[in-house]
Amino acid sequence: MINYIWFGMIAASVVCALATGRLGELSAAGMEGAQGAVALSISLLGSMCAGLGFLKIAEKSGLAALLADGLSPAIDWLFPEYRGSREIKGKICMNISANLLGLGNAATPLGVVAMQAMQAENPHGDTPTKGMVLFVVVNTASLQLLPINMAAMRRTCGSPQPFNILPEIWLASLGALVTAVAFCKLLERRPLRGG
Repeated sequence: MINYIWFGMIAASVVCALATGRLGELSAAGMEGAQGAVALSISLLGSMCAGLGFLKIAEKSGLAALLADGLSPAIDWLFPEYRGSREIKGKICMNISANLLGLGNAATPLGVVAMQAMQAENPHGDTPTKGMVLFVVVNTASLQLLPINMAAMRRTCGSPQPFNILPEIWLASLGALVTAVAFCKLLERRPLRGG
């Protein structure tokens, strides 16, 4: 569906540009947008590499396990079916840590690894467990304490104070997370199809 929407927007742009005689300006804007996208990607690459490097060091040094132990009460409440698995709790913790740092791109591969570990213990085959569903929700509506990627994008776009949006980010992400977890916990009382 998204491909049709993009195609429709591009086609409408071309038709409007032809109708108004501004096809040259449309071409120039397209090239400028592509150059801006490449420049933004390269600037974000540094923050993403630094974040992934930090998370890898935390995993190899045992800091991730310590963090998992520290967050264990919260993770046990959120994901009771994984109370006995320190490995899965550690992977969940790494994903949450990446999201807390605002490293959404780094959190994605960590989330995939955590989901694979959960799937390995899934007794329902292809039907996700309640913990798997909640994990996707927590990963999507994550709390961001230090939005590194957002700050990098703001810096690239010329913001002199890229972190001056922190209170708004904290409120918005905390509100989204609390709402999402509350709805999930309410819906967990209902059985999953096939489970």
